[in-house]
Amino acid sequence: MLKKVLIANRGEIAVRIVRACDELGVVPVAVYTEVERTAPHVRMAREAYCIGEAPAADSYLCAEKILDVAEKAHVDAVHPGYGFLAEDADFAQAVIDEGMAWIGPPPAAMRLMGDKVVARQTVSTVGAPIVPGTKPGLLDEELLAAANDIGYPLLVKAAAGGGGRGMRRVFDPDRLADAIHAARNEARASFGDDRVYLERLLEGARHIEVQVLADQLGNVIHLGERECSIQRRHQKLIEEAPSPAVTETLRSTLGHLAVEVSRRVGYTSAGTVEFLLDREGNYYFLEMNTRLQVEHPITELVTGVDIVKETLRIAAGRRLRYEQEDIKPNGWAIECRILAEDPRQDFAPSTGRIVGMWEPTGPGIRLETGVQAGMEVTPYYDSMVAKLAVWGESRAEAILRMRRALAEYRITGVKTTIPFHQQVMNSTRFQAGQTDTRFLEHHFALQDRTPPHGPELAAMVVVLLSQGKDRRMVPLQAAGSSSWKTTGRWRSLGYSY
Repeated sequence: MLKKVLIANRGEIAVRIVRACDELGVVPVAVYTEVERTAPHVRMAREAYCIGEAPAADSYLCAEKILDVAEKAHVDAVHPGYGFLAEDADFAQAVIDEGMAWIGPPPAAMRLMGDKVVARQTVSTVGAPIVPGTKPGLLDEELLAAANDIGYPLLVKAAAGGGGRGMRRVFDPDRLADAIHAARNEARASFGDDRVYLERLLEGARHIEVQVLADQLGNVIHLGERECSIQRRHQKLIEEAPSPAVTETLRSTLGHLAVEVSRRVGYTSAGTVEFLLDREGNYYFLEMNTRLQVEHPITELVTGVDIVKETLRIAAGRRLRYEQEDIKPNGWAIECRILAEDPRQDFAPSTGRIVGMWEPTGPGIRLETGVQAGMEVTPYYDSMVAKLAVWGESRAEAILRMRRALAEYRITGVKTTIPFHQQVMNSTRFQAGQTDTRFLEHHFALQDRTPPHGPELAAMVVVLLSQGKDRRMVPLQAAGSSSWKTTGRWRSLGYSY
């Protein structure tokens, strides 16, 4: 087994990997920046090294600094998590060249599937249907000429990259030239590659992804599917497993294709093969993510497979502990990404100090976070502060459990997307499983349910002062004391405090 692993990441995924290492008896080594000295992943790791100033370009995206720490700490493997350098094939190769294990897929597989156009050509050889589109390397004039043959609406997509960058929807032929120009500029700035291609836009489609695991001995299995259709600007916000739209027959078909795609490219470790499912039930290959996915916890909840620990075992050369017939999904799981964004202000980023945090607990609740009360939410990194996942015996129970968990969850000091998630869980269309990738645009309207904080906070101050007539200050963290034991929990205008 591996003895010492450098975690080249931060936040909740770094915490997740630290825990997996601890359970396997592996020493986890963390990295952090100047603004994260007190972060949970730093506190939990056995060793931690500062890699510089806060901007990601000077720290988590600086391969030289990560490799320097790996050498100083004498680690025998590097786990990239997701984001930052996780899908950088050159960094993966550099880790391997330094004699360390790369806890991820081979660099060759990363390069092959990292280019969406090449990936489309590769998966077509295993019989996976592909959304109609253009070939790579076309000039603007050639793209314009090919558009009518593909048919509108269209997507202009970056050949190298993801996360919605370098992507434009086009419904009007007169707007295609501008969309191509804008997509090229964004792709060049984001990925250093301005190649784009055209793809038919499937209206009303669902986003379905299949989790795969592959060892170095040629064994490949899938862990069923997840649905990730609740998106905003191509960014996933809510995921569930399994999908309410996938039948047993379709699940078997998509799983088989995902396994064959992984075998064809010589894939190892954890990965995700993604599909689009249209209204008529037709499915199309979308892309393959060559890394651990943000939403892996819901697959773990329904299968009982610890995906992160499996990636550590696979990197050590061990055989998969499971065969396909061992995978029997049970129940339903839903995950909400809790972001430091204000949903009432078009999801504008919200930065500042987290003053208080009250986390949900109870049966079937799993919370993964990399922040704590007193920490600063900065503009330097992704806005996700936590992943809230729940499990239930049925989809209905999972929704009810998520509603309870969201009602218990309190984060003060910054705005979060908790109110948004609450309204989605209360949506009758979501409850009926009638979702697609345009759900938020076509079938959802965020309601303004902001509580009148001013009057209520004033009332709270009056109550607290009335309890302190002896003028003595009560330390809030004193052992055995709590101001809430005195004042009690109270409810006003439907909001609990």
